[in-house]
Amino acid sequence: MATKPEPTKARARFELITLGNELLLGLTQNGHLSFIGAELARYGVELSRNVTITDSADEIARQFRESWARADVVITTGGLGPTSDDRTREVIAEVLGQELVFDPVIEAAIADRFARINRKMTANNRKQAFRPARGEAIENRFGTAPGLWVEQDGRVLVMLPGPPSELQPMFSDQVMPRLARLGLVREGVGYVQIRTVGVGESSLETEILPVLERYADLEVAYCAHQWAVDVRLSPKDAGATLARANAAAAEIASLLGENFLCLGHDTLAKTVGDLLRAAEKRVAVGESGTGGLLSHSFTGVKGCGRVFAGGVVCYCNDTKIHLLDIPECLMKQHGAVSAECAVAMATAAAEQMIADYGLSVTGYAGGDCSGAKDLPKGSFFIGLHTPHGAWSKRLNYPGMPVAAQSRAVMAALDWLRRDLIRAARPAAAEA
Repeated sequence: MATKPEPTKARARFELITLGNELLLGLTQNGHLSFIGAELARYGVELSRNVTITDSADEIARQFRESWARADVVITTGGLGPTSDDRTREVIAEVLGQELVFDPVIEAAIADRFARINRKMTANNRKQAFRPARGEAIENRFGTAPGLWVEQDGRVLVMLPGPPSELQPMFSDQVMPRLARLGLVREGVGYVQIRTVGVGESSLETEILPVLERYADLEVAYCAHQWAVDVRLSPKDAGATLARANAAAAEIASLLGENFLCLGHDTLAKTVGDLLRAAEKRVAVGESGTGGLLSHSFTGVKGCGRVFAGGVVCYCNDTKIHLLDIPECLMKQHGAVSAECAVAMATAAAEQMIADYGLSVTGYAGGDCSGAKDLPKGSFFIGLHTPHGAWSKRLNYPGMPVAAQSRAVMAALDWLRRDLIRAARPAAAEA
């Protein structure tokens, strides 16, 4: 077994090798980098390097030798399946000088998986039951290819299967705790994250700088997403503590007001859902031009049935008329992409689905849209129906249609979030 490395951030170098021709051809996005990098960062480790390579045996061997020579932990993804192009296990075992041995316990787990999904196990799946002689299998609860864990030469090798639905729970639930026991990552989260919304990165830094100047012992990092900016505060050295980071975060949250979303990693939709749940309210959605993205943002939140009444994706005018009861004369007079139609859609969604709030998007991201009249590409209107009134906003997001749609959805969610915050203030004051 490997000697336990010293539990210091500087000591442990992590490298990630992502394998697969499909990644290099652009057929599949490299989500493994963003997921693994974020998980490691959460526990005080910065991923030193990621290299994406082909499924070629020579390339796997070359890159693994290079990473193994200089890293304390090497993580690989992909190439552990049953087919002929899955070579990671065999190539790396040879580089390590370890024999591959058949493990009947792994074979039994694979056979059980096939039985549970009522499928026949083919002979080539037996390939996945081999592991390096001095390695261990990492249980795969959601697939057939186990992960593999090897400790050798004072280093750790973690080999993970490619499918994200298998890799992600395996990494979070099994790999990270083992790394923590070896002192290679922190036992707890290594930073405090402030998530903001509706304010740009440069403006945010300018606004919070007076607070940060009083916390010179904290390291500050910014990460801009679409419609959100994260600020991460972490101790610079042993003299600083997470308590200091939490104190600074509390000051920043108070300073930002409604532009503060949460501490941690909650999404905008999750925060909106929590506010609706706290107010014992529900929202319904009507959308055109965003392809169901607004509804999907709610359905991706656990327990959404308590706060999300439902949604209607209505692209043609007939659907708006028959499912949302939008007057035909309104669309003829103002157009389907208009402030008036957005308000009508939000109100109709709330009324038809018996919800307290209605949220709508109607827009022209690109392509053919007869209802947009003379509006430029990237024009959107969002509508908000509440117990105390209904309004619309006009937005313009030129550029790629997918990005414009996503930004319109985020703007709609944020508008609802801010209204819910304001609606809760009188009740909070009376309490």
